[in-house]
Amino acid sequence: MKIKLPDNVKMILDRLHAEGFEAYAVGGCVRDSILGRVPGDWDITTNALPEDTKKLFKRTIDTGIEHGTVTIMVDKEGYEVTTYRIDGKYEDSRHPSEVTFTKSLTEDMKRRDFTINAMAYNEEEGLIDRFGGLEDIKAKVIRCVGNPKERFSEDALRIMRAVRFSAQLDYSIESKTREAITELAGTLTKISAERIQTELVKLLLSDHPERLMTAYELGITKVILPEFDRCMDTPQNNPHHMYNVGEHIMKSVQNVRADRVLRLTMLMHDMGKADTISIDNDGVCHFFGHAEVSVSIAKNIFKRLKFDRDTMDRACNLIKYHDDRFPATPRNVRRAMNRIGKDFPLFIEVRYADTLAQSEFARAEKLKLIDDTYNLYKEIIEKKEPVTIKDLVVNGKDLMEAGVSQGKEIGNVLKAMLEDVLDAPEHNNKDYLLEPERLKSFLEGSD
Repeated sequence: MKIKLPDNVKMILDRLHAEGFEAYAVGGCVRDSILGRVPGDWDITTNALPEDTKKLFKRTIDTGIEHGTVTIMVDKEGYEVTTYRIDGKYEDSRHPSEVTFTKSLTEDMKRRDFTINAMAYNEEEGLIDRFGGLEDIKAKVIRCVGNPKERFSEDALRIMRAVRFSAQLDYSIESKTREAITELAGTLTKISAERIQTELVKLLLSDHPERLMTAYELGITKVILPEFDRCMDTPQNNPHHMYNVGEHIMKSVQNVRADRVLRLTMLMHDMGKADTISIDNDGVCHFFGHAEVSVSIAKNIFKRLKFDRDTMDRACNLIKYHDDRFPATPRNVRRAMNRIGKDFPLFIEVRYADTLAQSEFARAEKLKLIDDTYNLYKEIIEKKEPVTIKDLVVNGKDLMEAGVSQGKEIGNVLKAMLEDVLDAPEHNNKDYLLEPERLKSFLEGSD
């Protein structure tokens, strides 16, 4: 098997080889190359000690020198070069208490997580595969190197990585690896929220986000996302639905494009249903007020998993309005655009994904309403009709010149003017808005 190495990687390997050291491209870059994917980065492993590596290259950074890792800078690109090592005892389910450098590539490979990530390559020797990685790629299997309980005990984050790789590659997880995950899922409590978040987002943005169900089946979500488990226990006996809440959530996540905000929105949009379920005399389930409760739950999840504020705010805004339904009229759409804000196009995508994850009851009518709403949105944008205060032809300076002096009054008058032009966009002209009697009415209406 031949892998085309980037010029910079080949240069680093050649220089190490010229000095008598072993060196290979290793891990994910080898896996991705075999799969015909473009590697995100190229890691290198060698029997050269960190100080040996540093002597051979002009620009290096001690990114993890205590663990044998030196980053070589070539132009503006960084390449991690790590000395073969054996990890000591893992005391926190994440980091070894110590590492010992070794001269054996096989010993180094033994400490890696999965067989598909435990392959090495250089042009002189070709593919080095001592744990069946290539075979597992052909069988589309995620399998731990050696004893899965040992691998997951060393680093609990590997539990999530197993599911994430299965989602990204559409692979199954080997039975003993699954058993070990089920047994050790609780150790994920020792992993930082930021790392949990990273793996969760990668899973959601994969081609198979529905593999979150695998995480549920193996007891992972019970630890990192217990809100989802509650949804899996919440029925939806309602003409508009055909799945329980958790299953509906997963279908809706599948139905939306792989955008970070959109998939997080769909993951959490109905999580309030577990707290708002009521059943009428006919046995039909209702979830009054679930959108607001879902926002509250989503905020807790975003904060717990250390998400950035922009992602949280945008997703929570879409969750708040995800169930908004209104007749498709220009006035209603303008007001919805004002209410929902800049992410109104994403709101349309949320409505589509939500609807397609429901039963077929009235589905055609629902989808037509969404289409009609989107078409009106495009017309409003094309006509540049006003939907925010910034779109008004008058501003605070104009109002001050017209005699409105107080800051609070100015803000209230602009809001009153917007209310007017949202209903009648043709009113968005200075002569109309600043006409003395009308301006007086805006002032009185803002009191």
